[in-house]
Amino acid sequence: MGLIEKRTLLSQLAPPLHAFLTTQLIDEFVSLERRFIQRDWGPAELDGGQFCEVLARILYHQDSGNINLTKDMSECADYVENNNVPHGIQPRSIALHLVKVIRTVYKFRSQRGGIHISPTYAPNHMDARFIIEGVRWAMNETLRVFWNGDRETVARAIRELLQFDVPCVGLFEDVILVQRTDLSSNDELLVLLHYAGEVGFTTDELVTHSGFSKRSVERSVATLVAADCRQIVRVAGGRYRLTDLGSRYIREHLADKLLLQ
Repeated sequence: MGLIEKRTLLSQLAPPLHAFLTTQLIDEFVSLERRFIQRDWGPAELDGGQFCEVLARILYHQDSGNINLTKDMSECADYVENNNVPHGIQPRSIALHLVKVIRTVYKFRSQRGGIHISPTYAPNHMDARFIIEGVRWAMNETLRVFWNGDRETVARAIRELLQFDVPCVGLFEDVILVQRTDLSSNDELLVLLHYAGEVGFTTDELVTHSGFSKRSVERSVATLVAADCRQIVRVAGGRYRLTDLGSRYIREHLADKLLLQ
């Protein structure tokens, strides 16, 4: 399998979370991540507020026991912060920290001009980065608190959500395909291993998914694992995964190549 998928997140979060709101939350998160990777700063600043609205409704539902699919973000947050009403989320600090973060993100994007068209403001990397990091923290904290699965799986989900999405890698039933034709064999294997996350791929799986000959894959693997490169490492079961050096190479040199042509 590749990086944690949407259906996996949904199945492990709903229940206890409301299925429709959880689907909205995941969709907003994935959309924000993908556009941020593509250096499209505007959506992070505009759509970050939608993520906050959905998460506020989720917190209101869990804290009050009432479901409201359209309740205003501020009203939801006000309930969570109200000391004079009953609260389902315990300890209280969990919900209060989440509300503080989403209030900050929501207010920041509005006051910086991202919510309106302005002749004096243009979306920029720094503002978008601030918003996306707040959204990432809130999403990861939501996973930590409400995940139904085992702790190691949620820990892996959190770690993998901090990685880049890989738009250029498509999953067609059981076929994984790198949908670019301008990558070297070394770079294509790195992209595939980035997609594979912590699970990694064996040499045979890399041959299958890349379409390269086994000899070509073995040559690339030998180069990438060598002492003067060390961008991948062989782990249990004969599988290969990215090292920190490999991840840095992806971020610094292949970010554009993760996109569809």
